[in-house]
Amino acid sequence: MMKYRLATPLAFCAAFGALAAAHPASAGVRAEANVARSEGDWGGELALGVPVIEDGGFSITPAVGAFFHKRDHDGYYEDGSQCFRRSDDAPVSGGKCDDSGTKIFGKVEATYRLPMSLAFGVGARLIGDDLRPYGTAAMPILPMVDGKVNVGDRYLAAGLQARF
Repeated sequence: MMKYRLATPLAFCAAFGALAAAHPASAGVRAEANVARSEGDWGGELALGVPVIEDGGFSITPAVGAFFHKRDHDGYYEDGSQCFRRSDDAPVSGGKCDDSGTKIFGKVEATYRLPMSLAFGVGARLIGDDLRPYGTAAMPILPMVDGKVNVGDRYLAAGLQARF
């Protein structure tokens, strides 16, 4: 089961790497640092992305990153290949039982930036075997740095995005 959980994000990372290598370097890089809550765990995430399409204010940006969270999952246990919450024996995502404090994820965002102002759009984030859609918004706070927020089902992140 662990191999399956790693295979999908790693395949996404490989595809992203191929796209980034084929795309001109002048397109720039997006680097994000966020405080995040994902699947019930608080932590931090770091991500790097490269826009593959930019036209006017519209862009599509795939990215890869890592979500760092508390390793101690006392409230969960594993029975066979299924993970359960101790408080009510309800099944939960397998990430609660694997004792890993780092999760690799891939995401893609489609955004539109108003001139000299707010950027807004939608994204999808693949972490483990969970694909979660979310909304995103960013506002400039320095010339090449935005304050950014992502909000979706079982996912919330807020932090900074730098454009190089």
